[in-house]
Amino acid sequence: MPKDDRLVQTSQLEDEELLERSIRPKRFADYIGQTGVTDQLKIYIEAAKMRGESLDHVLFSGPPGLGKTTLAGIIAAEMGVELKITSGPAITRAADLAAIVTNLGEGDVLFIDEIHRLNRAVEEVLYSAMEDFAIDIVTGKGPMASSIRLGLPHFTLIGATTKSGSLSAPLRDRFGVLAKFDLYTNEELSQILRRTAGILDVRIDDESTMLLASRSRGTPRVANRLLKRVRDFSMVMGDGSIDREMVLKTLDILNIDELGLEDLDRRILRLIITSFKGGPVGIDTIAASLGEERVTIEDVYEPYLMQLGLLHRTPKGRIVTDAAYIHLGLPVPVREAVSKAQEEETEEQIKLW
Repeated sequence: MPKDDRLVQTSQLEDEELLERSIRPKRFADYIGQTGVTDQLKIYIEAAKMRGESLDHVLFSGPPGLGKTTLAGIIAAEMGVELKITSGPAITRAADLAAIVTNLGEGDVLFIDEIHRLNRAVEEVLYSAMEDFAIDIVTGKGPMASSIRLGLPHFTLIGATTKSGSLSAPLRDRFGVLAKFDLYTNEELSQILRRTAGILDVRIDDESTMLLASRSRGTPRVANRLLKRVRDFSMVMGDGSIDREMVLKTLDILNIDELGLEDLDRRILRLIITSFKGGPVGIDTIAASLGEERVTIEDVYEPYLMQLGLLHRTPKGRIVTDAAYIHLGLPVPVREAVSKAQEEETEEQIKLW
């Protein structure tokens, strides 16, 4: 790639990052949705400030794109401290974690995304850092090895995970605040879109805002991404303002249907129906058949399909519902009669799963 092209690409990425940061709310007053989580956090933060202490460690769980990183930034701002951001896969050695925590200031917030992907050696070092605000560093090897205990400033660890069940019990138990994020309602997404449109200086009517919200998979990140794409189309194909016709035209080009399903959503459902007679089928088989990562299907696509009632997880694997057949325009199969006891047992297994 020519040097000038690289500079242009770098500049575009920097502009995109600046835009993303400008869209993110900075205070609770600007944060929309997740009221159950935010109402509790406001109390905990105020109590910690009254005591002159750092906030207790917090664990956020839920699908990606729901505002976990944004809320971590708000917590740091409300506490008046610095926010340091990293991720589980980025911390490969105990020394990496030691370097991060020893550079924290008093009361600072350390945000670890995908905390469930920390390796065991790093996790064990994290235990003492969270509980005792100290870490043990081993120097030397063999008979000359010795352990040095370093004190740490009191800090708040905010962990984010899309798989709370994958966290080890000792790590999960060290979090004082557990917060589960839910998918957003269309009304909440509409509020977010109106706020983002104001920041981007985009003209959009209420009908178009609600239409975009209904196709955004209950996720603010998706809603803002779609708004920016519709903005692009409206600038090139229209006068820059966004109306219902422009939204529908953009969504059609992006292959996003009336339920907000994308190509891969429909491919998942069709695969289970056509190749596995509606299921059950294991997630690894689905991932291999589609050539996609298992984690992508589990974290990004399945939660929304389940929320819509198109897909169920069972102990034996994934199964599609009659609603999936109807949405895809396929004939609903005639199912064998199932006893009431079997139905109740299956429903109970799905709840447990």
